[in-house]
Amino acid sequence: MTETAETTGARDHGLRLREPAHRVSPRAVPYWTVQALIVHTIVLAVASTVYFTLLPERWWWTTVIYGLLALQALVDVLVKPRVRYAVHRWEVTPTAVVARRGWLTREQRIAPLSRVQTVDSLRGALMRMFDLASITVTTASAAGPVSIDCVDSATAERVVAELTEITGRDEGDAT
Repeated sequence: MTETAETTGARDHGLRLREPAHRVSPRAVPYWTVQALIVHTIVLAVASTVYFTLLPERWWWTTVIYGLLALQALVDVLVKPRVRYAVHRWEVTPTAVVARRGWLTREQRIAPLSRVQTVDSLRGALMRMFDLASITVTTASAAGPVSIDCVDSATAERVVAELTEITGRDEGDAT
């Protein structure tokens, strides 16, 4: 007999996953905005050079492509950082690491602490300017690591130390 959502829900007494407790840092919004500005400045500079200097005859489709690039830049700079902030959440519970991301397609990743193999933090040059860090929790999963982006540096250091201590207690091989 195969299980359906109805039979599974009845068997687990209606338990549902709750939303992860923590938002990313509010400084993530200006960080993502500046990051998008840098990328789109380069892309639009190249596109402008091609469009205005190398194309003596501007065909209608090149104008459409240039316009779409400009529109995407506006959305990525003005809208996307705020939506990402509203959606991105994370939490470390006594049993798992939970991260949710995605603004068009939502992804929620849960890594049981018993499966954690490594815990890493990343602070790139731009992230350091905003006092942010990202945490990557690697497990034996084929789906890849669980990433928590744009948390305060102090919080990231605390979480990495806590996860390292918790996972170090288990003498298994996390597989």
